Amino acid sequence: MTGRSKSMAAGLAIIAMLGLSACNATANAGPQPGAKGTAAPSTSSTPTPTTAPVEWVTTPGEDANHVPVDTRVTAKVQSGTLAQASLSYLSKKGKHVEAEGWLESGTWTAKDLLEPGVKYTLRMEGHDESGGFVSTTQTFRTANLTLDDQIYVKVIPDGQTVGVGMPVIVIFDLPVVDKANFEKHMKVTSKPAQAGSWYWLSDREAHWRPKSYWKPGTKVHVEANLNGVPAGGKRFGEQSRTADFTVGRSVIAKANLKTHQMDVYVNGDKVRRIPISGGRPGWETRSGVKVIMAKYSQFTMKAESIGLKPGDKDYYHDVKVNYALQLTNSGEFLHTAPWSVSQQGYANVSHGCTGISNRAGDWVWDNFRIGDIVETTGSNKPMTMGNGYSDWNLSWKQYEKGSAL
Repeated sequence: MTGRSKSMAAGLAIIAMLGLSACNATANAGPQPGAKGTAAPSTSSTPTPTTAPVEWVTTPGEDANHVPVDTRVTAKVQSGTLAQASLSYLSKKGKHVEAEGWLESGTWTAKDLLEPGVKYTLRMEGHDESGGFVSTTQTFRTANLTLDDQIYVKVIPDGQTVGVGMPVIVIFDLPVVDKANFEKHMKVTSKPAQAGSWYWLSDREAHWRPKSYWKPGTKVHVEANLNGVPAGGKRFGEQSRTADFTVGRSVIAKANLKTHQMDVYVNGDKVRRIPISGGRPGWETRSGVKVIMAKYSQFTMKAESIGLKPGDKDYYHDVKVNYALQLTNSGEFLHTAPWSVSQQGYANVSHGCTGISNRAGDWVWDNFRIGDIVETTGSNKPMTMGNGYSDWNLSWKQYEKGSAL
């Protein structure tokens, strides 16, 4: 190779090296200060995403076991936005149940507490901070409870038209220890609205009545949202209940045991006077405000129901009557008594019931309903709380004191 050839070769080599060096410099360049984007991968660094991953925050946590039934399920996200959530479970009878809930201020909250011994599925959807769609599904299992750990709830009345004296009655099959906690989850609303209060007759029964008799035509809605609610004594509400009923016209009977007459008022107007016979000495009919609890046709009156047995002085054999309206738990009825028609309007000859003629009984049966009022006066034997629907025998201040709150 000549000297000129050697010089040209050397120059080409230098140019090639410079070209290679320039290419390498361009390939390794990252974003300029202030530029958006992610640097290309290299053997010396790990890429960092520009959008933080969504973090799901739930109560209970994912895959939780033995979750207490009084847990309130909630869901929200961090580094993003929760769009919606749903909670469901498969009941022990194999039925798919969707739980209700609401989304407010970024948090989804279940309406009700939980069922025992089932697997729940919580589905959530949302967006990350850059607006990308994200979703996830979580599951958890609730703790098992025996029937003895759960309190069954019944609400009366439901779906009926009742009289102006009818109280709301909630009955429990097992004792409620924490009455205040249960009462917080029991609510009565009405149209038109009327002030009222709960009164606990026992640890298995609570009543609610308005301050005064219901207004005719009132629509009443009852909620006993007790499913999963702690009742004390390591027991929980077994279910939630709702009930609706309507108040009919005002029917108030005023039975006077001294005059032996019963005046009936409908919507404030006196519409009928009925001769009666009340309880004789030793078997006096109770004075006080009574509410019709039940209506029976072709009803058999039994001496055993008031504590008598064969051989007792005042024992009587079974007798069937056309109509009987129950007024107390202790055995008082407003009923037809054709055998005492000659004494009705003049004397008290019964074992404590209020007797009327068959003719009057036909009218009473057609015009009286459960919840109507029978205000009885004239004896020294008073009504007592718990003996039937006796709620109106307490003053309003006394009744309010029966609340657990």
